Formats: sequence, structure tokens, C-alpha cells
Amino acid sequence: MELLEITDNVFLRQFEINIDGHLIKMEYAAQEKKIFLTKLVIPEALQDDTLADDFITAVLKHVQEKNLRVVPTSPQVAKFLRKNRNKFKEILPVGIRI
Repeated sequence: MELLEITDNVFLRQFEINIDGHLIKMEYAAQEKKIFLTKLVIPEALQDDTLADDFITAVLKHVQEKNLRVVPTSPQVAKFLRKNRNKFKEILPVGIRI
């Protein structure tokens, strides 16, 4: 799995990557030391579970580097974290269960 190079568009509050002219984005809301990942948007032309997993992984690694905690309000992110519970459990806030 290659780690994708994402951009943090602070103005629009979303992480982005452009692939073949298509914008993939993860919308978020930041609050103190937490970031709420609210919506994953992948264009229909790029619908692929592997791409979604790679993008979510890149976003989570970016968030981890910033020492933030993740609150997954997006169903796709919650599902990904359930599958990868051991790998990313330290970035979930205390008391958050998925």
C-alpha cells in the first residue's frame, strides 16, 4: 500500500487528493485536540475500496502526526477503524467506541 500525498485545505476544512482530475476529499471539523471526520467523498469514476482505504490511512497518519484525536462520524471511517482497530486505537479519544 502506498501512502497518498494529501493536502489539508484548512479554508474548506477538508483533506484532499487529486487523482486523474478527480477530487477525493474528507470533510472535517476541528475542536480543541480532536478532529471529527465527517464525510468521505470519492467520485464515482474512482469508486474503489483499496483507494478509499489508502486515502483514509493517509488522513489518519496526517492526524496522528499532528497529535490530534479522531472522532469518526463518517460511516466509512468508522468501518475502516473497526477493521483496523489495533493499528489506530491510540488516536481515538478516551471513551469512544466503534
